[in-house]
Amino acid sequence: MKIIQKALAFVGLLSLCGLFIFALQDAPTDENFETKLINDYNVYALQIPDNLNFAGEPVPLENPDILERMDRELLVNTYWQSNGLLMFKRAKKYFPIIEPILAKYGVPDDFKYLAVIESGLTNAVSPAGARGVWQIMPATGRENGLEVNKNVDERYNLEKSTEVACKYLIKAKEQLGSWTLAAAAYNAGNAGVSRRLREQGVTKYYDLLLGEETGRYLFRIVALKEILSNPKNYGFNFREKDLYTNVPTYKVEVDTAVTDFTKFAQRFGINYKVLKLHNPWLREPHLNNKSRKQYYLEIPQEGYYN
Repeated sequence: MKIIQKALAFVGLLSLCGLFIFALQDAPTDENFETKLINDYNVYALQIPDNLNFAGEPVPLENPDILERMDRELLVNTYWQSNGLLMFKRAKKYFPIIEPILAKYGVPDDFKYLAVIESGLTNAVSPAGARGVWQIMPATGRENGLEVNKNVDERYNLEKSTEVACKYLIKAKEQLGSWTLAAAAYNAGNAGVSRRLREQGVTKYYDLLLGEETGRYLFRIVALKEILSNPKNYGFNFREKDLYTNVPTYKVEVDTAVTDFTKFAQRFGINYKVLKLHNPWLREPHLNNKSRKQYYLEIPQEGYYN
């Protein structure tokens, strides 16, 4: 009896395996993907490219410490797949706004990846008080011409905050001598980086002993640059239509107070939520504007939110 039961169990196991193999063979495919959407998952060691650089300044991978730290960030960001896919999606939406501003100021294009690690390309809020895609502190914003108060906070204006980031980075480069150190200073401050260089008697970021956050900072930027530039090499599969795109807008000038943004939005065929989505720098449901300053509000073209 036991022999018969074992035989039946074995036959059942073979049948189950057969069904599983058959299911894999007949797994559904997407019309645009070459490979089948099957339930398999593999983790691979990564081949680190030999020529990684930031803003044209090479990462010294011949140094074993630098190699290990670079490997860590590539692994962490490759296998955090959900976050990675979101970065690809948001980059398609926001890089076209950031890139021409960097070019206008002569800041290397690689700095758009600094915005990725600062905020994930969202209007993030830090415990220290930094705000927006570029994580600008209130004092830095005001020093560079941004309005920052409870009614209006232009750190949430992507175009204006990108310009502030450019100004900061240019000054840091002039003071510290390299774009790599300028990027580190964006995290730790010009004075902080200068002091560490002086105390440790070195001139390069990769020779500095730094705290956890600033010590990982450049490696994270370079890792995101490498992955976002070469998605297939790191296992990311998507179609162009999977990525986010900007809704076309036009600008409306406002040089008076606005008492009710709900009614204001309705004049343009949208609601208050949509108005805020496109103008996150408006922090209250009204605009004080006692000085009669000129503001430009982004209004989405007709038909996108109907």
